[in-house]
Amino acid sequence: MEEKLKVVELFAGVGGFRLGLEKSNYKVVWSNQWEPLTKTQHASMVYEARFGEENHSNQDIATVPTDKIPDHDLLCGGFPCQDYSVATTLQNSKGLKGKKGVLWWSIHRILEEKKNKPKYLFLENVDRLLKSPAKQRGRDFAVMLQSLNELGYAVEWRVINAADYGMPQRRRRIFFIGYHKSTEAYKRLQKSKKVDWLLDKGTIAKAFPVVTTNSILEVELKGNLVEITNNFNKTGKQSPFQNTGLLVNGKVFTIKTEPNFDGRFTVLGDILQNGEVTDDFFIDDNDKHKWEYLKGSKTIERVSSEGHRYKYSEGSMIYPDALDNASRTIITGEGGKSPSRFKHVVASDRGLRRLTPIELERLNMFPDNHTKLDGITDTKRAFFMGNALVVGVIEKIGVELYKQINQFEYA
Repeated sequence: MEEKLKVVELFAGVGGFRLGLEKSNYKVVWSNQWEPLTKTQHASMVYEARFGEENHSNQDIATVPTDKIPDHDLLCGGFPCQDYSVATTLQNSKGLKGKKGVLWWSIHRILEEKKNKPKYLFLENVDRLLKSPAKQRGRDFAVMLQSLNELGYAVEWRVINAADYGMPQRRRRIFFIGYHKSTEAYKRLQKSKKVDWLLDKGTIAKAFPVVTTNSILEVELKGNLVEITNNFNKTGKQSPFQNTGLLVNGKVFTIKTEPNFDGRFTVLGDILQNGEVTDDFFIDDNDKHKWEYLKGSKTIERVSSEGHRYKYSEGSMIYPDALDNASRTIITGEGGKSPSRFKHVVASDRGLRRLTPIELERLNMFPDNHTKLDGITDTKRAFFMGNALVVGVIEKIGVELYKQINQFEYA
């Protein structure tokens, strides 16, 4: 049975999740994108231009009533990395209150209030989530896992560097899949040998094969969300969460894995435009010394806020960027002509130049000119890609998730 799964996409940006999922049997039925720090909602403008205004919301998700969000099978989104601690338990309420403005609690609210809860979750974040905050390593992730556990979900996760699997950009992110206890996938996961799920049988393992030389570690999440906030890993020395793991019934099983890929690798040189780059992307001779200084090794004396003087050192970077390897991670400040340590610079037969918006889109596996729109500057287009995800990762996980669902849910 080939049913299309209904998707709600939160924190949609310019639509990376949608591009990846709608290549297979998923249909986005509602989306939300709202940027709190800007008056003009540029990302939402691009999203609407590419996918239409119908069923798209450009409103602070924290203010959107849950009954305005249609029922759906899969909730997805790349939410901001913030402090997920729980401030207090609400009196006379089943809910828990996190810090104001922390968008994880908007996801929590939707899952908590939806009578027909989404059966599956597909979420993304930066990999430091596994070890934040510094004084209680792993606490934020523990809060998140326990909140999903209380809402009836099992969760599998993996930190994936897209370049390890042949994609054109070195971009490390944590991806996790949630399965509601009403699903066959949850029941299969519950009965399975956990190490087999993580290394072979699970959704992410099938999409992105791994190997390991480590044994699996078990961690029990104890207490409610307030207690975890206050007490989890108070030594703060090392997070118990490895780059691969799952949560079932309050128990965490986690293991360190390495990628296992023998396919074709796409490199930076493969995605470059030929003969189509305008002069404004080329580095002016008068600025070359500035680029060379910023890219080179240096030791700088700095003064702390307490007045303490110290020396800050930076090693040299490959300059210009190597064309025979995957690119470095795109940053949000990639656009603009000003010299920078972290912007990409490539050599061409016309001289050194920055990457174009189309090339940045290709590094994230977006269609060419996906972000091109009247009123959207090249700098803003680069910002979008610095905030985006690699579409190919979403596509591969989406395909394997659908296989798991279609094979067992509709059998």
